[in-house]
Amino acid sequence: MLRRDDLRGRKIPTDTRSFYRGLAPRAAMDVEQATAAVRPILEAVKSGGATALLDFCERFDGVRPASIRVPLEAIERSLGALDPSIRAALEESIRRARIVHNDQLRYERITQVAPGGTVTEKWIPVERVGLYVPGGLAVYPSSVIMNVVPAQIAGVKSIALASPPQRDHGGLPHPTILAACALLGIEEVYAVGGAQAIAMFAYGARDDQGGTICVGVDLVTGPGNVYVAAAKRALRGLIGIDSEAGPTEIAILADDSADPIIVAADLISQAEHDTLAAALLVTDSVELADEVDRQLAERVAETKHSTRVTAALTGAQSATILVENIEQGIEVVNAYAAEHLEIQCRNAREVAELIVNAGAIFVGNHSPVSLGDYCAGSNHVLPTGGCACHSSGLSVQTFLRGVHLIEYSESALLEVAPHVITLARAEDLPAHGEAILARFDV
Repeated sequence: MLRRDDLRGRKIPTDTRSFYRGLAPRAAMDVEQATAAVRPILEAVKSGGATALLDFCERFDGVRPASIRVPLEAIERSLGALDPSIRAALEESIRRARIVHNDQLRYERITQVAPGGTVTEKWIPVERVGLYVPGGLAVYPSSVIMNVVPAQIAGVKSIALASPPQRDHGGLPHPTILAACALLGIEEVYAVGGAQAIAMFAYGARDDQGGTICVGVDLVTGPGNVYVAAAKRALRGLIGIDSEAGPTEIAILADDSADPIIVAADLISQAEHDTLAAALLVTDSVELADEVDRQLAERVAETKHSTRVTAALTGAQSATILVENIEQGIEVVNAYAAEHLEIQCRNAREVAELIVNAGAIFVGNHSPVSLGDYCAGSNHVLPTGGCACHSSGLSVQTFLRGVHLIEYSESALLEVAPHVITLARAEDLPAHGEAILARFDV
């Protein structure tokens, strides 16, 4: 099922990072080409407001909602009709997410640089955010939780959420999405999907009479397809964004102590997201690799989304990489920088401590990625495409801005003034120094 690269006994180039990353190239996702495709959509929403949004709903989602804004009674009705077991699961997911994200809060800190001179770092929440929840191949109430909880804990005052209208649900977002919003107290919800939703958040939207339908936001977060990523890229600057999320990916670092049934099940669990999903097994055990292939052959045929899973597992982005030892395996997965990385080795926690590039690390046989997707308490909105080497997943910090308050007394400024003036002159910016001198009778 998985193609195989055998590194054992091979001479590895000096630039190991590039070599290892090239072993499993990410699936092609041409954001630049998609950006050209979405620009007319962005312009249409900017100029056409709610009418343009409704036209795009009809064109892309096959339904024209009665209104872009979801009525509050529809949100409340969805919660009332929610299966009790799903409600209980969502409530537990929310509870655990709040526990973890509460510990991410930042607090004001005052640093005395010199007598009479302080710098205070304050953390100020973004004023208004737009949260995007996709609705294509699957329903993602978990993404509602992962976006809303950190924003609420950060103290964001105004939260809007958009999710595509569903033809089967009268032009409303999926009722489970709406029910999750109700559980979290989110009342501003829009039945808009794709690039047009990002445009609505960026520009705001008015109706034909000039009335405001949606007020523009400062920051947009949440995953989506390539067109959502392209819209984020095109509008970045006008709005802040969390990331340009690509197809999901899982890497598993395993030795001969790993259970091949578990390894296969975990690879399939992420492959069912998308035909472009990446599944990577890195192991020093040929026996494990062979047995995982046998398990995949059996399990993929039995899983609900077998066609989608097969496409993902047989794509160029998925592979088994055989390494000399776990030490080389650590080098491979650090170079790959997976969105999700599982460690299924002896001394898994010690191995995990050697990982420096991953969106989230799942340690041991009882910490599968699917736990993190729903109820671990961690956030599942994570960097993809190798971005884990420089970016973090969604957190409370995403919705906070660090601001410095600089407060110096006259004596403190006088004491450091010669150094400021010297540096200003060294940079040939004499007026900077004169701004200091103007405060003193010299």
